[in-house]
This record gives sequence, structure tokens and C-alpha cells, in this order.
Amino acid sequence: MATKSTPRVRVPASAKPGEIIEIKTLISHEMESGQRKDSAGKPIPRRIINKFTAAFNGKVVFEADWNPAISANPYQSFFYKAAEPGEFTFTWKDDDGSEYTAKNKLNVA
Repeated sequence: MATKSTPRVRVPASAKPGEIIEIKTLISHEMESGQRKDSAGKPIPRRIINKFTAAFNGKVVFEADWNPAISANPYQSFFYKAAEPGEFTFTWKDDDGSEYTAKNKLNVA
């Protein structure tokens, strides 16, 4: 039973130059491993998010490869050293080719 994958991101609205900020992400996703069976006994196809990428002003600043052992609704956090104002683009890629994105601006002053 598939549900709509919804990304949620927390980025501070502003930071001082050189400040290290924490970025928190979470996406609503079932992360089906492909090892379970439905009520008819047929295998449920594998459907996981296998790649997470965070880019700032078009440059990748963090990426992670995920495997079937990742839990449903995966949470990912990381730290970033603010240097200039710009926009983060977060991308989650699914086994079935789906891609989910979220964008957040960061003001550095």
C-alpha cells in the first residue's frame, strides 16, 4: 500500500559567515525491502529510497547511499559551514525512478 512520499526539511533561516549549522531532513516513505509478501502470498516489490543528495547553490555538499536496512520514513541530518547566502536543494531518489525534492533558502549575514 503506497503512500505519498513527503519530504520535510529544517534549515535555519539565517546564519553568520563561518557558522556551522545543522540541517535536518525526513521523508515519509514506506521503504519496502522486497522481502515481504502480500496477503495473496506474492512478493511485494522492493521500493526504497537509495540515494539522498543535498546541494547548495548547485554544488553537492552531502550525499548518502541508502540500502534496504534503512527504516521507513528515513531521517538524515548533517552539518554545514555557512559561507554565503543561497539555496539548498535536497533530492531523494527511489528504486522505481521517482525523485522527490525540497528547497530551502539560507541567508548568511
